[in-house]
Amino acid sequence: MGQGLWRIARNQQLQQQGYSGQGYLTREHGRRIPANNVSNTTHRRQAQGGIDIYHLLKTRKSKEQEGFINLEMLPPELSFTILSYLNATDLCLASCVWQDLANDELLWQGLCKSTWGHCSIYNKNPPLGFSFRKLYMQLDEGSLTFNANPDEGVNYFMSKGILDDSPKEIAKFIFCTRTLNWKKLRIYLDERRDVLDDLVTLHNFRNQFLPNALREFFRHIHAPEERGEYLETLITKFSHRFCACNPDLMRELGLSPDAVYVLCYSLILLSIDLTSPHVKNKMSKREFIRNTRRAAQNISEDFVGHLYDNIYLIGHVAA
Repeated sequence: MGQGLWRIARNQQLQQQGYSGQGYLTREHGRRIPANNVSNTTHRRQAQGGIDIYHLLKTRKSKEQEGFINLEMLPPELSFTILSYLNATDLCLASCVWQDLANDELLWQGLCKSTWGHCSIYNKNPPLGFSFRKLYMQLDEGSLTFNANPDEGVNYFMSKGILDDSPKEIAKFIFCTRTLNWKKLRIYLDERRDVLDDLVTLHNFRNQFLPNALREFFRHIHAPEERGEYLETLITKFSHRFCACNPDLMRELGLSPDAVYVLCYSLILLSIDLTSPHVKNKMSKREFIRNTRRAAQNISEDFVGHLYDNIYLIGHVAA
């Protein structure tokens, strides 16, 4: 669609530059044809089954159609598809020209759900006077408030009826939202362990390799900068969730949540060792296997070796 719009705009530019009262520039030969030969050229093109774009544009051209194409003259489905690629700011600007199209609820509903994937209000009957455009503004305001003060941000969402006062609903909102500041989110989850519990259960680590699952976990729930009680809590919750998602694998490898906990800690330490520029003597694969199997004796050497290769090739698990 974008290429089609470009071609029409380009043809209009060529029309203004190449056409004149005396004649116009042809595409085939790049030379001027006298005006009295225009009808012959047109007849020849029509005989060949082509379309005279000059006469087509000249027929449709009017003062209202100069410049950009009027989206209101396109089929509604096509107009909405074009506008759906705009962000909120550009859509507001477009509403100054195409008010009925750019203010359509479907467009603003798509913007809301693409940025905030879950809100309690989505599953409720909308109140009188409800507008997704207004909801977008409230969600944006609430996110900015959260990034300044997490507790005030959550209270704002609840006061507007956007979120229910439930740890599970708050956890789903956090899980499906990417506009929240990760440092503020880490502080909030450290204080709200009930929300953290529900947030962990939203992860599905089935059939994932342990380091990759740990990376996905820390993309949603950022690890603290220093080791401490909160990091231990996160690894413990991850270990139990990983085992719950992969019961067959755990039986096959003979792993328990405690063994997975040891492996996770080993992977974090190995990540720091291999990626830190301050560590000159990097841990070898043999050393990692020996140290890990010393802490968890039932783990096979091949499995621990694959863990080392993953960190060595892909990088840190908690970056």
